[in-house]
Amino acid sequence: MKEQLNNPMHGVTLKDILVRLVDHYGWPGLGNRIKVGCFKSNPSLESSLKFLRKTPWARKKVEALYAEMLEKVEGNKKPKERINVWKT
Repeated sequence: MKEQLNNPMHGVTLKDILVRLVDHYGWPGLGNRIKVGCFKSNPSLESSLKFLRKTPWARKKVEALYAEMLEKVEGNKKPKERINVWKT
């Protein structure tokens, strides 16, 4: 099996993803970015996880927002790949 070095979702549970998003954006910010009722009306981790596990389109949006957040937050910590223009 190939290692998934570049996959930010590898080994991360949906609960972990949701907790990090709520910590970063808060429930109101999350509800503004992903238009689902479980983030806007009396939000809770438990009800949101239940909804996301049953609703693939919403889960994909959450995973995409998480990947975007990681790129913005942690992307600055990783060294940029350098291109060797002198290599022949």
